[in-house]
Amino acid sequence: MIGVNKVILIGNVGKNPDVVSFPSDGAAPVKKASFPLATTESRRNRDNEKVEITEWHNIVCWRGLADVAERILHKGMQVYIEGKLQSRSWEDREGNKRHVTEVVAESLLLLSSRQRPEEGGAVNNPLVEIINGDTEPLGDLPF
Repeated sequence: MIGVNKVILIGNVGKNPDVVSFPSDGAAPVKKASFPLATTESRRNRDNEKVEITEWHNIVCWRGLADVAERILHKGMQVYIEGKLQSRSWEDREGNKRHVTEVVAESLLLLSSRQRPEEGGAVNNPLVEIINGDTEPLGDLPF
């Protein structure tokens, strides 16, 4: 039987990536960048009030993608992530068993400006407007 492990997320970076380099045998060190990503859904509750539900995801980027994440990602930026789920467990210093599920990113696409929010960066990507519903419907398409 064939299995599929695919995750697609669109959300906001929760904090600037944490970057760690691991030594490699005679080669350049292997870089890992990790950061939280918030995805938010809107729903209506029983009283027909709009309620937003936010989920937090642990994102991990390796090697070249970690370099990209380190250079361009900042807290608050909206990104599109494709990757796979990976779970791991370990024992901490106190002997407690720890578990974590992460999204190992395979590709990353910026949906917001590369400028930092504190620099007055405005959204300049039309894909962001489409995703956020800031455009009018296209109507009947001929295909």
